[in-house]
Amino acid sequence: MSRMFVPGPVDVADEVLQAQAAPMLPHRSKEFETLFQRVSERSKALFYTQYRVFLTASSGTGLQEAAVRNFVERRVLCCVNGAFAERWYEVAFSNGKQAEKLAFEWDQPVDPQRVAETVRRGQFEAVTVVHNETSTGLQNPVREIAEAVRAVAPETLILVDAVSSLGGAKIEMDAWGLDMVLTASQKCLALPPGLGLGAVSDRAMKKAERVENRGWYFDLVRMDRHRLKDSTPATPAMSLIYALDKQLDRIFAEGLENRFARHSAMARRVQEWAEGRGFALFAPEGFRSQTVTTVRNERGWEVSAVNKFLLERGMRIANGYGALKNVTLRIAHMGEIQMEDIEHLLEALDEFSRRAG
Repeated sequence: MSRMFVPGPVDVADEVLQAQAAPMLPHRSKEFETLFQRVSERSKALFYTQYRVFLTASSGTGLQEAAVRNFVERRVLCCVNGAFAERWYEVAFSNGKQAEKLAFEWDQPVDPQRVAETVRRGQFEAVTVVHNETSTGLQNPVREIAEAVRAVAPETLILVDAVSSLGGAKIEMDAWGLDMVLTASQKCLALPPGLGLGAVSDRAMKKAERVENRGWYFDLVRMDRHRLKDSTPATPAMSLIYALDKQLDRIFAEGLENRFARHSAMARRVQEWAEGRGFALFAPEGFRSQTVTTVRNERGWEVSAVNKFLLERGMRIANGYGALKNVTLRIAHMGEIQMEDIEHLLEALDEFSRRAG
């Protein structure tokens, strides 16, 4: 069996792939509406929320755009310490928002107190933060950031990108006081690409009602009306909804806490292996991802050569992302990956190292 140790798209179970082959239905039929509403309701458990979950035919970036268009009239603070946090800033700026970037070194977490101090001075409507930076293998302290912002600006919305962590790390949306948590299908949820999932609080929806020029496709107020009435304003990604329904069965059969524990154990194993082989980890201790480990490539491995070796054994890893290409390499441990898969990969990497000298 081949395995991809890359941070998405990830391997998808055969039965989930087969679920996509179910016959098409009219998307305004009672049969599909029943399925859609059931899947939306069941998805709340992934976010630990009582609020609604939107299902969109888009990538996670689409929901980044939905967040800034629906919840920001003018001013938004974007916390940036990685490539996908930078993208959210660019999305906000390109949509005409007064986006201010609060930058941190990419190998350091977002500091809750700096965020709070900036919010206190700036009167921002919302703060964006990436929970788990796919580019750096760093997990930001979202709960602490939300608490710090609430203490100085209770009305400011907290918008969280959890694309590469939701389903692999526990994110308690309601308990942490988050207003939107967004993710995508092709990471920890182990589905094919193309489906976005976004949970949104009631107070965020009230804000959206006051925001003009929300667009059409990602107008969450419009989506909410359809969510309650039937399904979606435009044609949904029906095959992916079938797949999500099947994958939710699998996720809940494993148990969310068991799933989080599996991801954490795999992360620790990869981190211990890397440090034991003389590699430094990009993210500092205490802020390391449970779903993807970013390793400083201090041994100068040519990642293409590593992957040529691994592909002969049915595996692959990921190069560094953007500015970190070749400077780092990334080993993802998310979705369907099991500890035995990790052991096979690490054995192969040790073999590559011996041959490379």
